[in-house]
Amino acid sequence: MSLALYRKYRPKKLSEVLGQETNIQIIQNAARTDRIGHAYLFYGPRGTGKTTTARLIAKLLNCEKRATDEKFKALGEPCGECFSCRGIDEGNSFDVVEIDAASNRGIDEIRNLKENIATSPAGGRYKVYIIDEVHMLTGAAFNALLKTLEEPPAHAVFVLATTEYEKLPPTITSRVQRFVFKKLPKTKILEKLFLIVKAEKIEIEKNALEVVAAAGEGSFRDAESILDQLSSSDKKIDLNLAEALTGRVGLKKVSELSELILKKDLPKSLEYLGNLNEEGHNLTQLTKDLIHYFRKILSLKTNPNLEKFFEGDLTVEEINHLKRLTALGEIDLQVKIIKSLIRAYTEIRYSPFAIVPLEVAIIENLKS
Repeated sequence: MSLALYRKYRPKKLSEVLGQETNIQIIQNAARTDRIGHAYLFYGPRGTGKTTTARLIAKLLNCEKRATDEKFKALGEPCGECFSCRGIDEGNSFDVVEIDAASNRGIDEIRNLKENIATSPAGGRYKVYIIDEVHMLTGAAFNALLKTLEEPPAHAVFVLATTEYEKLPPTITSRVQRFVFKKLPKTKILEKLFLIVKAEKIEIEKNALEVVAAAGEGSFRDAESILDQLSSSDKKIDLNLAEALTGRVGLKKVSELSELILKKDLPKSLEYLGNLNEEGHNLTQLTKDLIHYFRKILSLKTNPNLEKFFEGDLTVEEINHLKRLTALGEIDLQVKIIKSLIRAYTEIRYSPFAIVPLEVAIIENLKS
């Protein structure tokens, strides 16, 4: 059985974790000075590197080369070659305990953890406990975890990970070092996908790869999983195949439809939408993409300095096209279009005729 791409290309060093530079720099500085904490909390969207970074902390703590080579230690990286590092990479280290709180959320599981935590590490110097989706623990389980988090044994380190920070009790968050993992820009995801495509010799068009990156919605793992699915094709992956699999319309088509709407060309707008519908595109996702695109147009029209915030999601060519669209339509019209699209997005999810709410939104704004 072949290894999934997101597992095969999971970062082996901290420097390979893309898009979280500030967090990585802080952890590396702590590693250089032997000041890695006893409890961390990583929170942010899925697929942004939380669990990967937790495993890298485990490698830092137990890396045999770091323990004996002061010059190498100054790099703030695990070697990836010693027995301990290889064991963690392969997922068979007894010194790294991963707990999925979604399926082990009760007080009994935390009591078992408290009983076992006193046991010394099997091979390394530290025992690292990674609790994923920690927000799923019950109230009683959180209470049982408190004391251990506050005063763990010297050989124990906790890394908690969650996508829903607001569900954690303050008593937990106050006992850990907190790191927010940001949603990743499309350009960063593309950067890694290009490397994977080159290494795996996957034939894929550039615009198709951009659709894959956009479909990841800020998650490396999601984008890599989609690419993995597409790579099973025995022919070159083109835009049509990528759009069909992801249910997303490429940015070029979103841009072309937006331009027709802003030019108030009702017949061509409806014809373009009808063609997209006939091609089987996901109109719910299309409406969502249109909302985001019109929001960018409106933002640039009201404040051109906001361009820098779109550089992570759009190429220079795409931003220049966006600027040209800001000249079409007054602000009042653009606001009205966005409001109509938001209403259509709400209605489209419950309508048996997905195209109708979107058609109505376009007609009510372009009718003479």
